Amino acid sequence: MALSYSVREGLAGFRRAKLAAATSVVALAIALVLIGIFALLGWQGQNVAEVLRQRASEVEIFLDDGASPEVAARVGDRLRSVAGVDSVRYVSHEEAAEIFSEAFGEEADLYDDAQFLPASYRVRLGGAAASPDSLAAFAEVVDGWTAVEEVAYDRASVEAVERNLRVFSGVGLAVALLVVVAALLLVGNTVRLSIYARRMLIRTMKLVGATNAFIRRPFLVEGVMQGLAAGVVAGVVLWGLYGLFLSFIRSADAGADAVGWPGGTPLLAIAVLIGLGLLLGFVASSIAVRRFIRQVNLS
Repeated sequence: MALSYSVREGLAGFRRAKLAAATSVVALAIALVLIGIFALLGWQGQNVAEVLRQRASEVEIFLDDGASPEVAARVGDRLRSVAGVDSVRYVSHEEAAEIFSEAFGEEADLYDDAQFLPASYRVRLGGAAASPDSLAAFAEVVDGWTAVEEVAYDRASVEAVERNLRVFSGVGLAVALLVVVAALLLVGNTVRLSIYARRMLIRTMKLVGATNAFIRRPFLVEGVMQGLAAGVVAGVVLWGLYGLFLSFIRSADAGADAVGWPGGTPLLAIAVLIGLGLLLGFVASSIAVRRFIRQVNLS
């Protein structure tokens, strides 16, 4: 009985204060859209950063000129057994010469004998092993192996990727927190206005013995309904905006096929926005109701 009353009153309050409720829904929907956009761009940024990190974390291990095929094979097997190594690729003298010719074009003809180019292994590390410190430790260990002439990698690029990723993540998190706080304040302010408009009714209910919890439930329902409506609106808007963004990226660059939605479908992002809208509506209304119902004076 109490639950059905709370739902009816919450829906009634949502209908009675149409302008205030609509303002709150629109404001919360805008906040949710901003949160969704920042979250999706952050997710895409993490993917791009991971690709750049993998490219920058490639280590080239040059073998001694006198290393036999058997010795080279043993070095390759040993590299594959190292924790954190994602891929190991052997580059022979001949393949190194072809790469050299493609890179330098006609100037490569100045070198008649390309055998001065040593055979090597190109190793890519992944996960935590791709950090600057881990790469440095890996290079130092491998450099001491038998038949290894030199170990080379682009430490500056790895450090730049890590540094930019930290800055990007920090800024994105700070902006997202500001948007969440703004959304909580907007919904809470709407609920406070609704409580103030019905302060005489709340006073009467208290006089006849209604508990704070009983009075509070309809306002919680009202806040949840605002969050639900805002989540649905934000999900539709985000679907359209991010869909346009994906279409533009894919039409501008044929190699951008990896860009997309988390999970491969917009349903996950929309469901998360709706859930976040419900949560924000409940939290904001709960905080506002607890504070202002206690301030209603019975005298």
